Amino acid sequence: MRRLLFALPLLWLALLPGRARAQKFGYVDTEFIMSKMPAYGQAQQELNTASQNWQKEVEAQKKDLDRLHRTYQAEEVLLTETMKKKRQDEILKKEQDAKAYQNKVFGYEGLLFKKRQELTKPIQDKVFEAVEKVAKKKQLAIVFDKAGDLTMLYTNPAHDYTEFVLEELGLASEDRNQPGPKGAVKTVATPQTPADSEFGDETPAATKPAPTTKGRSTAKPGTRN
Repeated sequence: MRRLLFALPLLWLALLPGRARAQKFGYVDTEFIMSKMPAYGQAQQELNTASQNWQKEVEAQKKDLDRLHRTYQAEEVLLTETMKKKRQDEILKKEQDAKAYQNKVFGYEGLLFKKRQELTKPIQDKVFEAVEKVAKKKQLAIVFDKAGDLTMLYTNPAHDYTEFVLEELGLASEDRNQPGPKGAVKTVATPQTPADSEFGDETPAATKPAPTTKGRSTAKPGTRN
């Protein structure tokens, strides 16, 4: 779930007065939580099935268009100008309809987008409610989403409340959700990107690795007091 739960930028948090900074905060990993939810797996499977079916329809329309093009090209020399214009208009109409259907299904806020919202929103809402309950029980002023857009360069497992949310959802168990190891917390160093000269700078800009990566703690979500 790509959103922040009660989230505020870490820089803003660091600049708060001492009294405000003393308030408790924590973070959860909503992607990890949803991966433990059977309903989410079922929703993903249903979404994939729907997407594949729509894709087959789009491919069928493309094949039909290809057939019309080939037939027209084979018969073009035998057609009058009027007949050519009629066939060209038919092909153009088919192309426009196929493009419109593809946009309707896979375009912005299309059928696939709406289907995803329909299937995942109830699950996301359930996770959000569980996070809210944990926040109130643990008296947390702020809860960050480790799976969200906020870049967390340093995460101390002592502030990880993912396990509590799993417990709230009835998903925590010894064989599935092991507590994180205790000890010193490590930060993940940003890997160095290879120099352009090493590859002759032939890699397209869009495919080059980003200069920075999101640092994540290697510790699994664990139970904290």
